[in-house]
Amino acid sequence: MTTHAETASAAAADVENISAVLADATTIHIWLKARQMGTSAEIKATVAGREIDRLMASNSDEFEQRSLDLGQGGRTVLSYDPTTTQVSVAYAFQHQNVLTEGVQILHSSRENAAPTVVGGYHFRPPFGWMNDPNGFGRFGDHVHLFYQHYPHSLRWNTMHWGHALSDDYIHWRHLPIFLFPSSDLSARADGRGGAFSGSAIPLSSGEPGIRVFFTEQVKDREPEEQIQLTAVSHDQITAGAQEIILAHRPSGLDLTLDFRDPYVFKGPDHLWKMLIGSRDRAGGVVLLYECGDPNGASDWTFVGIIHREDRYGMTAAECPCIVPLDGPADDPKTRWALIFGLLTSRDPQTGRRNITAATVGRFDGRSFVKEFEQELDFATDAYAFQAFVDRSGPIGIAWLANWTEVSKKVDFPTAMTLPRQLLLEKDALLTPPVETVATLRRDLIDDNKLKGQEPVGLNNGAVEIVIELAGPGAQFHLELDHPDVGLGVQLGAEGLIIHYDLPDGKGAPRYIAVGAQPSTLRIFLDVGSIEVFADNGRWTGTKRLPGFAAVSTARLSAPAGNITAATIWQLEL
Repeated sequence: MTTHAETASAAAADVENISAVLADATTIHIWLKARQMGTSAEIKATVAGREIDRLMASNSDEFEQRSLDLGQGGRTVLSYDPTTTQVSVAYAFQHQNVLTEGVQILHSSRENAAPTVVGGYHFRPPFGWMNDPNGFGRFGDHVHLFYQHYPHSLRWNTMHWGHALSDDYIHWRHLPIFLFPSSDLSARADGRGGAFSGSAIPLSSGEPGIRVFFTEQVKDREPEEQIQLTAVSHDQITAGAQEIILAHRPSGLDLTLDFRDPYVFKGPDHLWKMLIGSRDRAGGVVLLYECGDPNGASDWTFVGIIHREDRYGMTAAECPCIVPLDGPADDPKTRWALIFGLLTSRDPQTGRRNITAATVGRFDGRSFVKEFEQELDFATDAYAFQAFVDRSGPIGIAWLANWTEVSKKVDFPTAMTLPRQLLLEKDALLTPPVETVATLRRDLIDDNKLKGQEPVGLNNGAVEIVIELAGPGAQFHLELDHPDVGLGVQLGAEGLIIHYDLPDGKGAPRYIAVGAQPSTLRIFLDVGSIEVFADNGRWTGTKRLPGFAAVSTARLSAPAGNITAATIWQLEL
């Protein structure tokens, strides 16, 4: 469990102290920078009153990481002069137990501190910015989640990989920052690139380590802004040296500079495959590579374009992933789900942006034959979805946001969606939440008043609302009181709608699953989000909510006899 240690200030000496009692063999990672160009930042480290080291940094543009290894533990104090030294993040951990205990947060600044979310049950980083999930998978006994991360503010900047792990997809332990941008990019806070999105596979040797694949972006680099790299972690905690595996886009396809987000997986022929998102002059394309190296470390060759999406014009396909749905990967009868985001796409009928497509069909290792397609999420705020096949079947997770609402001038703390199963039912892809979300239920708030169309208070707003209808498509309207937006869920003749009305009168997209006629709904509310799962995820809608105020009240209205049951559960981690 992560905790914030005491941060004290000794005004008389003009010194600030980061203080905690730490065990023997503890490692501290800390980021500091000089307040002014031409000066130095300095931190004095003492343990049990004895000075053990001085940490220095000369960069005044971006924070520099320093590492401190304690032999003998005790009361540890990191002292610095705030007029000359700025500290962004400090955390402590022990290598021998960090996978089971996580890191201990010692310090975060006002600029990058995680928001206080009472009762929140969605994954959030312990500090800084987060977007796409990366390397989502089970390695050893734990599920690992890596993610796009900038540690030093709540806005996008030079990309790192954050890291957490879980035993149940719901409770997460934060680990040390896993992957860093190149030293040149790390030295500047100018957002020119960094370690962009990717994936991870286990080491073929049977070791408990991980091989990651990712895009390195360097803006204005010629001839390629985006190239593909790999790195290995033998301890599942820190990544080793980065090596280039794809230095160029495939030629002759008239591709733009978009060439990113490698997703590596084992194909039906037991060879490693890689999907990469790109675009050409007509629309988004998903590229397929394969590798004869059992380690996936080299010898990657281009196979071809596996899928094209040009319904929305010249949009980039990004964050592609593919998983077998209804059988083993090497069974020709197995159907696969190919999922990718469409950056800059806009649905002309509803105004929704950055749509995620899910295409289901047959995959033989070199070609994909589409059988049907659908949108993954009708409210579009489950972006950069990434999935893998776990013991119980395919599981995925997404960034609970949409680039349309991201501002370069406004802090944007966010979260991941609830993890979701991927199920095939006839000609539909279902994405219900993982079964372990049931463990979040603490108390039954109501099983009578909501059905009776009375208003029900939602305590801290972290709730699950379950509605059972008299039949498919039975109409209802659930009003949800939120201080910043008009919010509600409605089922009518057109389909299932999440109402999201902005108070300033600006037109919001229309979040609708056209033609949906569910008979059951599970609606998850948390500070900053609403997730709707209708008919076991046959229709799923996810919307990020602004601010950090909770939905306070729910009211249900429906024609007589349409609602057979309505319950509200208090949720808590």
